[in-house]
Amino acid sequence: MGWIITVVVIGLVFLGLIGWVIGVYNRLVALRNRFKNAFAQIDVQLKRRYDLIPNLVETAKGYMKHESETLEAVIAARNQAAGAAQAAAANPADAGAMKGLIGAEGALTGAMGRLFAVMEAYPDLKANQNMMQVSEELTSTENKIAFARQAYNDSVTTYKTYRESFPPIVFAGMFGFADATLFEIESPQEREAVKVSFT
Repeated sequence: MGWIITVVVIGLVFLGLIGWVIGVYNRLVALRNRFKNAFAQIDVQLKRRYDLIPNLVETAKGYMKHESETLEAVIAARNQAAGAAQAAAANPADAGAMKGLIGAEGALTGAMGRLFAVMEAYPDLKANQNMMQVSEELTSTENKIAFARQAYNDSVTTYKTYRESFPPIVFAGMFGFADATLFEIESPQEREAVKVSFT
């Protein structure tokens, strides 16, 4: 009779252990899905910005005929960033894709900063109604990107903290839960949002 109790106890311990591992797995899945969803919110805002930039450049073209190099640099940086965002959106857990997006976004921010600096010399362009509207939308989008990036980084931090703690770290590798990359701006110049102001 004692061996039956031993078998039952061992069985219950085994079932409890299996249930605990399933709980760890499910928590990892939930946290990974949370940061992927948070990245999807960034992606929506980035696409909005990528759609606004050609309108901005098209409006500026009429006034800045001698600045075609600056305008082309903005469009090239925009296209590169859009491609990098698409790769990152396919798998936000891919560190290489996220680093590519961070670099491309930095290049785009730099190109946009140069464009706005050049635009200061064109008072008629600054007064253009379409330019003011696009600029206002761009500023609003930049703010939304900053908020979405903060929410994404918070989700990634929660995921990383749980994934790297013991015992989940033992199972994370076994179950294929890779590390996640924060969406951080690397250089001090890139940390400042594009300032759009025509007032």
